[in-house]
Amino acid sequence: MVKGVDRVTIEIRPYTRNDYEGLLSVQREAFPPPFPEELWWKREQIEDHVSLYPEGAMVALCDGIVVGSATSLLITYTGQPHTWAEVSDNGYIRRSHDPEGDSLYGIDLCVRPSYRSRGVAGALYEARKQLVVRSGLKRFMAGCRIPGFHLHAGSMSAEEYVGRVVDGEFKDLVLSFMLRQGMVPIQVLDDYLEDEESLNKAVLVEWRNERCITTISGGETAS
Repeated sequence: MVKGVDRVTIEIRPYTRNDYEGLLSVQREAFPPPFPEELWWKREQIEDHVSLYPEGAMVALCDGIVVGSATSLLITYTGQPHTWAEVSDNGYIRRSHDPEGDSLYGIDLCVRPSYRSRGVAGALYEARKQLVVRSGLKRFMAGCRIPGFHLHAGSMSAEEYVGRVVDGEFKDLVLSFMLRQGMVPIQVLDDYLEDEESLNKAVLVEWRNERCITTISGGETAS
């Protein structure tokens, strides 16, 4: 249990098959028409998340109401560029989840709009970090949208835009939130996801488990 900024009590637990309707209701509220319904979570995808990696399937509740969710899988990080479809297996995770992986990769986080700015997303990110530490993984990673980039794309690269957000010169709706969660940008990804505001780009961000990684002369070793 954690307290949100307005004293709302947030419970984080693994979601199950029985939570599907609640998860779908969050997505309906968060992504109303004209957002295509076929991009909401399908029951078959939730079945895969629950059966293949239940620890990475998290739901947030306030007073018993499903108000948010986060889905993650395990990968072995190689530094290779990738798209959301590739890393998530189009949301099914059957071919992309690596039970022996060294990194937790977040493929989705959704919060009901009426519960935003109440600590729900932050609680889900904290639960993911705890899972990384508990599981002895090296890091938590995610592909981060940069919806403010289209406002500056005519005068700078995505890499420069990300750097200016990191320096505090620009505020980005998503990346600035990620930075507040302790995430660090490491790589710009092209054609990550169809996203007009981000010009289909994303920035790969990570939170390192310092209990597991020791950096030595630019390299890393598991401790």
